[in-house]
Amino acid sequence: VQLQASGGGLVQPGGSLRLSCAASGRVFSINNAAWYRQTPGNQREFVAALTSGGATAYADSVQGRFDISKDSASDTVYLQMNNLKPEDTAAYYCYAAIRSSVGSRRIDYWGQGTQVTVSS
Repeated sequence: VQLQASGGGLVQPGGSLRLSCAASGRVFSINNAAWYRQTPGNQREFVAALTSGGATAYADSVQGRFDISKDSASDTVYLQMNNLKPEDTAAYYCYAAIRSSVGSRRIDYWGQGTQVTVSS
């Protein structure tokens, strides 16, 4: 199983981006999923999470601006980012707990980072 993150880029303050995290390989279901971000010299920080039951959680700094969602048909997790600010600039990483078959245990996977730069 691999997670492929994409959708990063350069955007002006106030703009929007949608990040995608596609799971490939032997994927039966994506359970919990999350996005984290990291800037140089700093620890990776939590951004948003989505449980298998559909509950969501967000960092205070992105609450009301970001939205995490999942498309089970395509095994893809999304992060819609609106009203972006320069302080949102970071490498964004996706995480997912995935079952490869019915009844199998969940295994944690991380995608590679996708860079988001918010600048005028």
